Amino acid sequence: MGTLIDFPLVVGSFLVAIIVGLTGMGGGALMTPMMMLFFNVPPLAAVSSDLVASAIMKPVGGVVHLRRGTVNMRLVGWLCLGSVPAAFSGVFLVRAFGEGAAVQQAVKTALGIALLLAVAGLALKAWLGDKGGSSSARDIVVRPIPTVLVGTVGGLVVGVSSVGSGSLIIVALLALYPALKANQLVGTDLVQAVPLVSAAALGHLFFGDFQLDLTVSLLLGSIPGVYLGARVSAWAPNGPIRALLAVVLLASALKLLGVGNTATLWIVGGAVLLGGAGLMVAARSSRRSEDRLRVP
Repeated sequence: MGTLIDFPLVVGSFLVAIIVGLTGMGGGALMTPMMMLFFNVPPLAAVSSDLVASAIMKPVGGVVHLRRGTVNMRLVGWLCLGSVPAAFSGVFLVRAFGEGAAVQQAVKTALGIALLLAVAGLALKAWLGDKGGSSSARDIVVRPIPTVLVGTVGGLVVGVSSVGSGSLIIVALLALYPALKANQLVGTDLVQAVPLVSAAALGHLFFGDFQLDLTVSLLLGSIPGVYLGARVSAWAPNGPIRALLAVVLLASALKLLGVGNTATLWIVGGAVLLGGAGLMVAARSSRRSEDRLRVP
């Protein structure tokens, strides 16, 4: 890119960041594929620049949650014990695939797989529900070994693909600690993501393909976009937005993995039908349970 600011990328990152603010979805799951699929940014440069931008942005949200008391610092500590070294090591794993086209293809494939995992995470989160538990963040009994393992796997995925800090890890936390309230899940995940993303960003600064012009353009668009999305999220319907997001992520993952247009349409269409049927079954089951509770 010839200039420091790429204005089309600023607009694109602004629009994507609105969705991030609306849903709480990690920016890497949307921002990195957008740069690759619509702006022809090389995979390693897209991952590197997105991670550096995230490392600058995430502390802002983390401070807000710390002030609100919606962070379990013991959980943060155990997660970071696994995630920080794994995220930094993820860059070395990418480089193990070689140089040039080989490493770019490896990153592209890893990103496609990470997006498929993110779609599965969204589906699981929708199935389990977003209400969460009722316990205080400080009252949760931490399970060290499973928590460190979640951090390790999540950190490795983030280091390789930039996806996972806001999509995969939060779903794993939901499964491990169902008593945590939704805002405590988000707060804990966001604070642990600060050192996680910083470690991954540091690794890419040393060994990746970081480009300053990409990062500046991402920050200029994403900071106001996230703020606007967060403000709108107070009244916007979260369910339909997340459903649309899952469809977009699935289509992006298939394209990154080299699936043809016709096959992509069939797979996405089938997933939409299955997802709709699953939600209908879950809704009927929930109504039956409520009816049984009302019977004296």
